Amino acid sequence: MSSSRINRRAALLGVASAIAAPTLLRAQSSDAFPETEDEISTQLPVRRNVSSFSQQNWQDHFDELGVGCLLADITSRAVHYWGPNGTYKLYPSSVPMSEELTKRGYTEVVRKRENPSWTPTASMRERDPSLPIRMEGGDPGNPLGTRAMYLSWPAYLVHGTHDTRKIGRQSSSGCIGLYNQHVEELYPLVKVGTKVRLL
Repeated sequence: MSSSRINRRAALLGVASAIAAPTLLRAQSSDAFPETEDEISTQLPVRRNVSSFSQQNWQDHFDELGVGCLLADITSRAVHYWGPNGTYKLYPSSVPMSEELTKRGYTEVVRKRENPSWTPTASMRERDPSLPIRMEGGDPGNPLGTRAMYLSWPAYLVHGTHDTRKIGRQSSSGCIGLYNQHVEELYPLVKVGTKVRLL
């Protein structure tokens, strides 16, 4: 391709960008661009769906791979999985809403369910009395999504979610949530007995 064609294309892209920029800015929420110093100083920071995860080494967290290892990094909102042969997977996740709801340490996967039913704990119902007593698996409102892996700690799971807005946020009552397509990919890899660390 000749340099004159490249220069013409670059010039056209530059003009198009300049024309589109004011329109794009007007399309943004006015809240994103405060106009006065008072607006700037009184705005609170908003936590978005953000994750700063990076690849981890299983040796930093586990003595051996065994049947597999799963690390839920609550700070970076990511789930790391290593298979028995060293296969590595990394997924964005949701994490507990508060430190009070967060459990950290070592546990393991004790059972697994496809399309799990959900029974809110007593403390969940105390916080939100409108919660149902039970929700069957397959219900689009079921917060456990399409797959669940139960940990040895009662009421703590790694599970899917139908509400994709929760991923990357502090949004759970203690569990670690994944996009349904990610938990469905991970589910057959994770065996009962997989070592788990919540960090």
